Parts: sequence; structure tokens; C-alpha cells
Amino acid sequence: MVRVKRGTIARKRRKNLLKHTKGFRYGRKSKYRLSKEALLHAWTNAFKDRKIKKRENRKLWQIKINAALKAEGLKYNKFIKDLKDKKIILDRKVLAELAEKHPALFKKILENIQ
Repeated sequence: MVRVKRGTIARKRRKNLLKHTKGFRYGRKSKYRLSKEALLHAWTNAFKDRKIKKRENRKLWQIKINAALKAEGLKYNKFIKDLKDKKIILDRKVLAELAEKHPALFKKILENIQ
């Protein structure tokens, strides 16, 4: 059987992994074994936190919309139901943007609903 020398391939794999740990602290950026474990944790948390970010943003949009509606004397749940009944297709992100930065447009939407 022919002898297989894996030096170049192994080095390439390790260098690729170390490239991803740039900016980590201490041995986690330069030692293969430590950086491998650090990346396992980092990528797990990155996946999880991308999901959490979506959740947090939606909460924030709901709070902004609700604050604008309270000034008009409306409730959030009734507002969302009326939007769906009138078939006005605006998502919460856009509504929050309008409520925060363009209150005149937001009032026009409220007038269309009522």
C-alpha cells in the first residue's frame, strides 16, 4: 500500500479554521485545538442569536406601534385586526417606521381604518 502524506491538506484545513478565529483572545486565536472548540461555541450562539434578534425586533416594533396608537386612543390588537379586515398589507416593521418617523402618514392609515 502506498504511503499517504497529509501535511499540506492538514495544514490547509487548520489554517482555514484559524482564519475564522481572527480577533479571538489569547490562545483561542492561534492554537488549533482551542480555536476549534471556540468556533463550535461561537457558531452555535450565532445561529441561536439570529433567531433571538428577529424576536427582539418584532417586540420593539410592537412597542413603537402601540405607543403611537395610545396617543390616538386605540388598542394595538384592535388596530392589527382592523388592518387585516381592510386588507391593508403593511408589516409591523413598516408600521413602526411610519409611527416613529412619519406620524402624519401613520395618522392617514388610522383614518382609512376607522
